[in-house]
Amino acid sequence: MRSIQVTNYDQPIELTDVARPTIAPDQVLVRVAACALNFGDLLMIKGSYQEKPPLPFTLGMELSGTIESVGADVTTLRVGQRVVSYAGVGGLAEYAALPAEICLPIPDNMDMIDAAAFPVAYGTAHLALDYKARMQPGERLVVLGASGGVGLTGVELGKLMGAEVIAVARGAKKLQIAKDMGADHLIDSETADLRTAIKALGGADVVYDPVGGDQFTAAMRATNPDGRLLPLGFASGSVPQIPANHLLVKNLSVIGYWWGGYAKTNPKVLNDSLATLLDWYAEGKIKPHVSNVLPLEQTQDGLELLRTRKATGKVVMTLT
Repeated sequence: MRSIQVTNYDQPIELTDVARPTIAPDQVLVRVAACALNFGDLLMIKGSYQEKPPLPFTLGMELSGTIESVGADVTTLRVGQRVVSYAGVGGLAEYAALPAEICLPIPDNMDMIDAAAFPVAYGTAHLALDYKARMQPGERLVVLGASGGVGLTGVELGKLMGAEVIAVARGAKKLQIAKDMGADHLIDSETADLRTAIKALGGADVVYDPVGGDQFTAAMRATNPDGRLLPLGFASGSVPQIPANHLLVKNLSVIGYWWGGYAKTNPKVLNDSLATLLDWYAEGKIKPHVSNVLPLEQTQDGLELLRTRKATGKVVMTLT
């Protein structure tokens, strides 16, 4: 089968032929239809992600496809069923062998593109705001990097969950996309003094941050007493150093959160969250924003869209 392989860290990815995987008794074999790209893929290529799979490995964190075979111990899924999975790796290939417990059936009204774009961004946002931050209706939510895949879902779900949403992004075009997703207030990170702008709107109760760096620091200084901050990633390339005395004086909580870690430590938490989200999709309450759909052969181009921040929402690679 064709597969996008990482053979050495910080080297170009390769589209190559590899053996089709075999499945264990608790796994299913999925013929992959689509795989969404994530900023984490760029870190994996460099070898700087939280996890370092043994080399060589197939890139691709989230995928959609159709089950071709099931292991002897699998009773919850069947051949021919359309599923979505948060695999972590292995999505950018024609077939993937996946644990049945991390595969969820796709609603009838969901296509494969939307399904592939769904788990990481929506799962990250929902678990962050609901399970981790315990955000309440009427609270003020600041979303940094609000035009990216994880940022846009933070805006969309924050509004759906009853928050007053402040979206922070670069430039009018990206801010308009955040506004279309429901943002109540817009801040241009290129021109505004972020701390002053957030405080002028009443300060933050929850900060949702896939960016890190100076933006995290500015948002923290504009967070209200008893506020919660969620560092989700460091797209700026800078990991903020958090002064504990600031947390003490304002009774702030910085909540460590890695969505993918739950796949190993507590997959039920992820599955319950994703089941809720898939129901919301089926009911027409949410829909992924996909800015680019490309064939597998153009994976490098798709990654470049993420690297240069030219994509808004999700970039999805197709395999059919």
